[in-house]
Amino acid sequence: MVTSRWTAAPARTASPRRRGAVLERAILNATLEQLSTVGWKGLTMEGVAAGAQTGKAAVYRRWPSKEDLVADALVSGLPRVEEAPDLGSVREDLLALCRHVREIMYSRPGVALRSVIHECDHVQVERFEGVIAESVVEPTVKLLCEVITRGIERGEVRTDAANGYVFDAIPAMMMYRSKMCGSEWSDQDLAEMIDQLMLPLLRP
Repeated sequence: MVTSRWTAAPARTASPRRRGAVLERAILNATLEQLSTVGWKGLTMEGVAAGAQTGKAAVYRRWPSKEDLVADALVSGLPRVEEAPDLGSVREDLLALCRHVREIMYSRPGVALRSVIHECDHVQVERFEGVIAESVVEPTVKLLCEVITRGIERGEVRTDAANGYVFDAIPAMMMYRSKMCGSEWSDQDLAEMIDQLMLPLLRP
């Protein structure tokens, strides 16, 4: 009796065909993964399709351009801070809010967003200005307004401090230091920003 040296390869189990929202979520997740690993310049529609285990045509049917795909991925993926901290003092509230913002900046979608900001040219970045404003800047400013208004009511903050220049200070500083200086914003960095920049701006 002759025994064959060859054995049949095990049959492959077909992966389930994904459609609709399930497939779209896989594509958006793959986009964020690509952005956080290879950056804006390295991201391709082909790479996203491979990461989502689907065909390139499935990506292009939903998003005709790389910019459209990335904008939707950022909007859907960026975490939100829904409520302003209320810890009893404006200093502690600001520190807690800054820690939440830092968590967003260094989440996978946050890293993806920063790769877009850092690598896009001035024409491309205009496509994402609305995403950045609506998903990051405006929610942060709204919560800063709540924290500072509450501080005014407690008598910790001067009454004219609730203005756009003050509200912009923390987001502007965190974005600038992150982009230009590579700062990762340790707890000490955040405390120093609050103590040396914000509290002198706010004191009665």
